[in-house]
Amino acid sequence: MSQAAPSDDLRARSEAEAARLPALLARADRLAGAVLLGQHGRRRAGLGDDFWQYRPAQEGDARRMIDWRRSARSDAQFVREREWQIAQTVMLWVDGAASMRFSSDKNLPEKADRAQLLALAAAIVLDRGGERVGLTGHAMPPRRGEAQIARLAGVLTSAEDAADYGVPDARGLPVRARALFISDFLGDFDAVRAALTGAADRGVRGLLLQVLDPAEEAFPYRGRAIFESIGGTLAHETLKADDLRGRYLERLAARKDALRTLCRATGWEYACHHTDASPQVALLWLYRSLGEGAR
Repeated sequence: MSQAAPSDDLRARSEAEAARLPALLARADRLAGAVLLGQHGRRRAGLGDDFWQYRPAQEGDARRMIDWRRSARSDAQFVREREWQIAQTVMLWVDGAASMRFSSDKNLPEKADRAQLLALAAAIVLDRGGERVGLTGHAMPPRRGEAQIARLAGVLTSAEDAADYGVPDARGLPVRARALFISDFLGDFDAVRAALTGAADRGVRGLLLQVLDPAEEAFPYRGRAIFESIGGTLAHETLKADDLRGRYLERLAARKDALRTLCRATGWEYACHHTDASPQVALLWLYRSLGEGAR
């Protein structure tokens, strides 16, 4: 029996990933369409497209600033001021490690699928609001436009890490930017701490969204069970899985508390999302939190 050449296997995997791309884009676009995004107005005079107010012309105002139609209705000259708007830079990190490929039920998405969907939908919403979006780690500088969204979707659907658990990548964060990290955050906590404290040192604030499968939250296992990491490097067999439930839930609660405390200390915000919940709820939280942080 002949074996497929490595190039054939690569092509098959590439075609499979390419087939996922339009589907992910379509789903993310529909999800983003459910959220109405206004631009982040600063409510003071400056650069922007939205009208704010008329004010009497002052000494030093250029003639091109005068609104002649408004001025014609009175004896004074008026300047049309626009609302101050600054494009926000939002950098994304989406965990692609093996643990994110877990799903406890065939009717539930993998954690990675939900993380990719939420990240891309958030990017679409932000882009429509005039913001720049990129990926951490120097992989994709922040830009705007449909081409950037397509590039982002391509990277998200093809990025897989062989490690059991992901390590947040805080490289390439512009000073005073915003950031969104999505992961199950079940790996090395010290790596998460280092990433968020490093980001805070650069004036970067952000959102940390923990994505968990409902089985990881409830630990519904009983009797004999073999627990094995998705990457296959860790395994534990027990005859009484229910005896582990209390200790597991305590450790999970402790991890969540540690993440919340870290976020408070670094000016970030934390939320936990389960894959059996509506993704729209999580996206609304992301949108509102990012919008409030821009003001």
